[in-house]
Amino acid sequence: NIHNLSIPTPYATEPATCRLSHASISKIALSKDLCHLIVMCSGELNHDEVESAERQLGVHGCHCLLLDTSIFWKRKNELHQVAQQASNIEDLIEVIRSSLSVMSKQWSDAMHTFREKFDSLSSLIIDHGLDSSPQEEFLSLLGGARTSPPVHQFLVNSLGESGVKRVSKVVCGAGKELQHVVLDHLQPAAEIIGFRMGELRGLSRWRTRFQGIGLDETLINNATEKSGILLVQVERFMRVLSSMVQQFSNFFNWLLKCIKLLNQEPSDQLLPYNSDLVVIFLKFLYDQDPVKPFLELSEVDIEPDMETLQRVKELVHFGGFSDCDFLRRTLAEEFKQMESSFKEAFLMPFTTISRKMLCKDVLPLFALPSSSASVSVSVPISVTYYKDASTSVSSYQTHEHGFIDYISFQIPGDSSSNIANCIGISRRFMHSLSNSSTEESASLEAVLLSVPDGYHCVDLSLYKEGQIVLLLNETTSASECSGESCMMIVQADDLPFASIPRSGCINTWNLDQLKDSVMHLRLENEKVRNIPHSVVAPLAVSASRGVACVFAARKRALVYILDEDEDDVSDSE
Repeated sequence: NIHNLSIPTPYATEPATCRLSHASISKIALSKDLCHLIVMCSGELNHDEVESAERQLGVHGCHCLLLDTSIFWKRKNELHQVAQQASNIEDLIEVIRSSLSVMSKQWSDAMHTFREKFDSLSSLIIDHGLDSSPQEEFLSLLGGARTSPPVHQFLVNSLGESGVKRVSKVVCGAGKELQHVVLDHLQPAAEIIGFRMGELRGLSRWRTRFQGIGLDETLINNATEKSGILLVQVERFMRVLSSMVQQFSNFFNWLLKCIKLLNQEPSDQLLPYNSDLVVIFLKFLYDQDPVKPFLELSEVDIEPDMETLQRVKELVHFGGFSDCDFLRRTLAEEFKQMESSFKEAFLMPFTTISRKMLCKDVLPLFALPSSSASVSVSVPISVTYYKDASTSVSSYQTHEHGFIDYISFQIPGDSSSNIANCIGISRRFMHSLSNSSTEESASLEAVLLSVPDGYHCVDLSLYKEGQIVLLLNETTSASECSGESCMMIVQADDLPFASIPRSGCINTWNLDQLKDSVMHLRLENEKVRNIPHSVVAPLAVSASRGVACVFAARKRALVYILDEDEDDVSDSE
């Protein structure tokens, strides 16, 4: 949490720490050596040791934070192993979630069709003045008694042979489709999760390597058990589902037989039925749905038989599941518990690593209007790292050298600073701290670029080989849909960067020191690509492909080849 981050002030005369309030992150960039993270954010920077009642509010502005992420480099192999397994498990969890959602909807639709057809029998029984239930009427018919008028009317006129076949196709078809979803998607995903958790469980037992990055053995063991219990719940669900499909199919076969007899039609070609199963269906399943609770979260527990519960408790002594209450939970509830245990287990590495990511430096860039303190400020910002061509990485240099950070940003026109509507570019921020006590060339450098007259910056992006691409719109257009725009490519190495002395005052805006040496950009002096439309953010640049994609105000996407001259290439749309 950036609000809880302790921010040092290394250039202050006395050691002090600060915190950001009303902070909002705009951009982050991890260095290629994995050792530094630059965070661009807006907020108020205040001294931490001053009591809140006496605290002098800092000026709201844009700040650049430098975080030490060397833990990523030191433990990159361990982090990669854990992250790879966790990412795979997260994807598989989404497969299970989607499967449960699809299954729940399909079964719910099938049961709605069944209820819609068979609920009319209750109305017919009431209309005929009988005091009985549909189950009792069907049981009387099964027992050989004379068919009552409401049952005869329902089977022959309301439902009919075609109606039975249609409902049977919907219900039994849904049951078979659920079986396919389980066998083709849900069960394989659950099995792979169990396998992945087994690997993480083995890693968690290697405490000397993985305990330091937060892989807690107890939490992983709990998540592993939950993944195993989910597989048991999948098996339980499949048994219940198969039984229900069989019961419905047998019930519909009996109804077809009854309808044929009532219509005095031959029934020799019909599938046989089991009378005992029909009795069980009418007594226990006709107005019940054992499948639905497995697919939805329910507060009603499933009551297991005492013999099964006792056997599960006995298996605990032989390495069985320590949580015996899973017999009372449904498949959906078990999935929720498994997901919760995974989040708890995977949150520990996040928390552990986050505590080891310490803030090393802060660079106040420019002030923002106080009215923007409560809302997120959208300022074009880009952060990247280029290889330092001026130094060669020798055997005594560490992996932290060899790259230079470039931070480019637009200073908004409504900024309270005196350098409004300029483009700021700074470099060597992550190296300036290590050279704060020496007069080396790696001190913080910056330059201010004034946008050409008649244009304003829409977005910007750092490009390859130290180049910066600016997306500019004309400011003279009466409508944002009319007018023209352009892309300007600026070579950063050719810019007059100036060294900026660092101040210990947290509310001193470093770029104000350059307000008297602003470099004015001119279209005729830079590489410019004209665009015959007004454009909107964002600007997408691919250094590997050498292209840029811009979006026109008229919902058009334009792709430009940046490495070609404007006269030699046509634009793709």
